[in-house]
Parts: sequence; structure tokens; C-alpha cells
Amino acid sequence: MAEGVCRDYLQRWPTDVNAIRLLADIALQLGVHEDAVKLLRRCLELAPDYHLARNNYANALSKVGEYEAALREIERLERAEPQNLSHPVLAAAVLVNVGAYQQAIERYERILAEAPDHARLQMSYGHALKTLGRQDESVAAYRRAIALQPDLGEAWWSLANLKTLRFTAQDIAAMRRCLARRGLDAEDEWHLHFALGKALEDGKDYDAAFAAYAKGNELKRTRSGYDAAENTAALEKIAASCTRQRFESRRGCGHPAPDPIFIVGLPRAGSTLLEQILASHSMVDGTMELPYIPQFARRLGGKKKRDDPSEYPDVLWRLTDGQCRALGREFLDAAGIQRCGAPFFIDKLPNNFAHVGLIHLMLPNAKIIDARRHPLATCFSGFKQLFAAGQEFSYGLADIGRYYRDYAALMEHWDRVLPGRVLRVCYESVIDDLEGEVRRLLDYCGLPFEPGCLAYHRNRRAVRTASSEQVRQPIYRDAVAQWRRFEAHLGPLQQALGPVLDG
Repeated sequence: MAEGVCRDYLQRWPTDVNAIRLLADIALQLGVHEDAVKLLRRCLELAPDYHLARNNYANALSKVGEYEAALREIERLERAEPQNLSHPVLAAAVLVNVGAYQQAIERYERILAEAPDHARLQMSYGHALKTLGRQDESVAAYRRAIALQPDLGEAWWSLANLKTLRFTAQDIAAMRRCLARRGLDAEDEWHLHFALGKALEDGKDYDAAFAAYAKGNELKRTRSGYDAAENTAALEKIAASCTRQRFESRRGCGHPAPDPIFIVGLPRAGSTLLEQILASHSMVDGTMELPYIPQFARRLGGKKKRDDPSEYPDVLWRLTDGQCRALGREFLDAAGIQRCGAPFFIDKLPNNFAHVGLIHLMLPNAKIIDARRHPLATCFSGFKQLFAAGQEFSYGLADIGRYYRDYAALMEHWDRVLPGRVLRVCYESVIDDLEGEVRRLLDYCGLPFEPGCLAYHRNRRAVRTASSEQVRQPIYRDAVAQWRRFEAHLGPLQQALGPVLDG
């Protein structure tokens, strides 16, 4: 509704920069980041000294992965408004996105010296510390955030999301007091429920823990807008379009670089463990969950509005060999800012499983690894996880089960139409035979064996995902069957998974 009002107004007053900026903000809220960039660029053409719009522009650029351009805009803002702390705060967030965590930490420390009582800044500082493995300091930062704002649900969840921290009885009582308070913000409420669930699970009160997780998921799901049928239709459309005959007719197209290693699958299926193993090899850079492949898919789809039909994936078969090669080059260039000079690098965005066909056409020599784990373990672990962004399918047992089933069906399709293209690595197999699976993984990637890959837990690289502290420990079996403690509650999940459980 707000978008319609803005567009109607701009039909009459097309150069009103405040209205253009507002429309761009709506686009950012809706996740249409490319439109926000275009709108804000126009806004700044009309009003180059509109600093708030430039700050929004830098933020939008970071959302589409143009990090260097975003940092240039922030540098300009900091010269113009040196006292405005929103600019260095944004710079710190962008530095995190490019993997410059130490620089981001130094930024946060300078900002907090001026604004020590800002709870959310303390929390962001904690996130950066956690990523570098400085757990004690990150815990202290999260605790300071809670002391400043006791009902800041995200800070409580950040403590829980360390996975290795155990809450005290006093912590549990404090969370329950927050949840009993009238007028609690909905976002704080669902964060608190997820954190409380983790605390109760650690205390072996599994029924109460499930109730807390279920309430958090229920609250989050009401805001997600996820449509399971829409997702199923989209993946079935991809399978129908991407046939073996079409791939064979495009043999040899795309950029020949072998640099990327894609790890795909579902969140919480062991992808961070595989990334940590590979990133412990001297020839491989671990980066992050890069946003570029889904961005390419959206751009190729050509949708102008949310309800417009997408041309993806049928558009893939209208691309020339030159266009496929250019897409591959664009991906390599975009990922350059994340790399540290090794010949190979990892993109572990799980959702790229839907875009194996696109990856194959643009980067035919890239490696693709499917991180697989027992469906009930994967799905329930996802149900317990409150994701920072995306993964909207995970906030209902039936939805996550159906999503897993659709994912498994599409991966079977890729195996049929691109035989041997994807390596499947099962989490349970890695736990049972670490060296054997590591050697198989390295052989597939064309890498010589290095003992450091077995000692992955000693790698002090930055890790951004929820498993960051877990992959800094040796192999352990505790997580393999945690779902069994909650099996009495998992009927809707088992029903949704259906035949996948028997496979």
C-alpha cells in the first residue's frame, strides 16, 4: 500500500527527493534491493548533498554485493559529517560483509567509546568478536547489551546461538520475566522464545523446550509470508526446464575457471563443517555465504513487481555462450573482495542447490558439493534455529519437511541430468570416518591430501554461521540424534517428509 501511494505521488512530483528516498526504503524493506539502488542513485543525481539518501544508497549497494562502492560512499559521508555515528556504524557492517572482521571490530570499539550505552551496537560488536572465535569477549559484549536493555531478545538469542554457552537459572528467570511483560516487541518476543528453548533443552526439560521453540516459530512464521506451494512449483519448474538434452547441447559453454567450490543443501546439514575442512587446506579460501548466484537468478528472471511471472529458468536456454561466460566472470570478480589469494574459494550458500543448472552453465569447472544429513536431524535443527535472514521455510514443521522433500527431489534431478556433477557428502559419514570422507572430498576437488584438513578445529579463520563455535571443536557425535529427544512432537514433520524418510 505504501509503495502504491509513493508511486502515485511521484507521478505528479517526479523530482521530490524525499519521496524517491521513501520509495527506495520501501524497496529495501521488501527485499527488492536492485530497485532501491536505482532509486537512490536518481535521488542523489537530483540532490548530491542529501546525506541521509547517500547513507541509504551505501546500505543498498551493500545489499546487492557492491561492497567497495558502498565503502566509497561511506568515506564521502564521513568527510561531510564526521560527527554522525550512523556512517561508521554502516561501515562496520559492510566490513563484516567483506570479511574484514578485525577492521570492523576496531570501528565498533571507536564508536562504543563515544556511545557505550548503545545496546544494539554492543550486540553488533559481539557478533564480530564471535565470528573471529573470541568467544569470551563476545559473551561479555552480549551481556553488556542485555544489561543496557534487558528485554533485547536478539542479545539473548545471540548468547544461545553460540551453541556452547549454558544459561544459568538466573538467566532463565530473567528471560521469563521479559516474556511476561506487557507490550513486549514481537521481534524481541520470538528471539526470547528461541533462546529460552535452547536454555530448557540444555536443562533436559524437552517438552518445555519444544513449547518455547514452537511459540517462537509461530510468532516468526506470521511475519514470514512463506508459501510452501509456491516454492514447490518454482523447483518443479526448474526441473522441467533443465533437461539432460539441453545441458548436452550447451556442453563447453561458460567461464573455464575452476576456482569456485559451492557447498549446497539445507542449513544445519553440516555445510559449515565441510567448509571448515576445505578451508583448512592451503589452496582453499573460506569466504562466506555469497549472495551472487540468487542475485543473478533474480536478474535473469526479469521480474519488475513481486507478482510478475519470472523468466527463470527458461531464460537460461536463451543465453549465448558469451553471456554464460560473462556471468561466470562477473561472479569471479564479485567474489574477489572475499578472497585471500588461494587458487580456490568456497561459496557455501545452501540455497544455491536450486541453481545448480545456472552454476553449471556459467562455471562448468566449478565443484558442487551437496551437504546431506538425516532429514529429521536437519529439519528439527533448522526448526530450533532463528536465522538472521532468509530461510523462511524453517518456521513450521510441515513447511520445513516439505522443503526438504522438494530439495531432495531436485538434487535427484541434478544427478540424472548432470551425472557425476555433484558430490554428496553425508554428515553422519564424516562423523564415522573423518579421514576417509576428507580424502574423498579432496579427491573430488582435485586437491592433494593435507593433514591440516583433519585438524580443521585448529583453524582460526572467521566463521559467520550458527555452527561457528561447534566447528572449532574436534568431531563429536552429540548432535547426530538430538532430534530423538523431541520425537513425540515431530509427527507433522515426519508426515511432511513422507517417502524421504524411507530413502
